[in-house]
Amino acid sequence: MRIGQGFDVHAFGEGDHITLGGIKIPHNQGFIAHSDGDVLIHALCDALLGALALGDIGVHFPPSDDQWKDCDSTVFLKHCHQLVQEQGYAIANIDCTVMGERPKIKPHAEAVRNKLAAVMGIDPNQISVKATTTEKLGFTGREEGLAAMVVCLLQPNQTA
Repeated sequence: MRIGQGFDVHAFGEGDHITLGGIKIPHNQGFIAHSDGDVLIHALCDALLGALALGDIGVHFPPSDDQWKDCDSTVFLKHCHQLVQEQGYAIANIDCTVMGERPKIKPHAEAVRNKLAAVMGIDPNQISVKATTTEKLGFTGREEGLAAMVVCLLQPNQTA
């Protein structure tokens, strides 16, 4: 078994939505980022890569590389999940926490779970998506951006 954890943060800027877990969520701002700024998928990628001891998302998809400009982060997640499989592991479970005041995540949590599961070809019941505020403290409390933290557990593939 291998455990990985990931964390990501993005500030808000101009825009009319954010992308979180591959789902577009209406908001009065967007993320400032090289790719689509999906903090949840970026943290998930770091958790998967960390569990495999394969570096972080910046090693695999450097922000200095223009091919990743405005990229849909599900591309990153598909790659990271493929690495999990190539290394002989399967996802046991994923636990995600999004931190921020707005937008409210709870109404979108089920759609995010389903999207992440579809991208990786796993059961949505293997994924938990929850949110918390920071009680108006720090940059998330001032509604300047969002943060996400993810923990994953990988298990060796079962062979028949």
